[in-house]
Amino acid sequence: MKPIQLLVVDDHSLFRRGLIALLAQDGRFAVMAQAADMGEALRCVERGIPDLILLDNHLPGVRGVDGIGALKVAFPGARVVMLTVSENEDDLAAALQAGADAYLLKTVESELLSDAIIKVLAGESVISPEMMTKFVSIFRAKGIVAKPDPAAAPAEAFQGGAEPSGLELLSAREREILTLIARGDSNKLIGRSLDIAETTVKIHVQHILRKLGLSSRVQAAVFAAGRGLG
Repeated sequence: MKPIQLLVVDDHSLFRRGLIALLAQDGRFAVMAQAADMGEALRCVERGIPDLILLDNHLPGVRGVDGIGALKVAFPGARVVMLTVSENEDDLAAALQAGADAYLLKTVESELLSDAIIKVLAGESVISPEMMTKFVSIFRAKGIVAKPDPAAAPAEAFQGGAEPSGLELLSAREREILTLIARGDSNKLIGRSLDIAETTVKIHVQHILRKLGLSSRVQAAVFAAGRGLG
């Protein structure tokens, strides 16, 4: 198969070179171009359209989040993954509103970065676990995630004190894990909190996503927040 074509945009040359060297170790990826600022990134269009752009936020001149729209126009169909040191809630919100497909911190493990790239190309949204709580807070603050309206749900779903639709499909343990996902805990932290193996947590998460018809932890966090969990 043809390697996934990547464009790396970061003004720190040492980090950029290290990231490119790291990605080169994975045969699934090929860095087709690199840039140190937004202007240079847009000029890379002469080399073709990448499948995915790894974009830093703190660039000289135009910030990464402010250039997402221009990148989407210059490289139609390309996914944009923010890869930044910023844990600022406003930066996260701005990136998502501008059309970023993922928001990852530069502390991400190499294996998780590779997995995130694959997930984003498959149509998923990915956010670093450390940012999940802030992500849910953004949705709550903007009123996007709200408590379910009983008037909008089938009446039988609320008879006899029944729970909102969906949660009744989960076991008690799965609800515990869903609550911790909404708080932004990683599988490792969830395992420690519940005194179970990380692999067991992964299995529970898969079951939760399947039962609720969701495709990612981000969707699970939003689902949980909308039902008062977390």
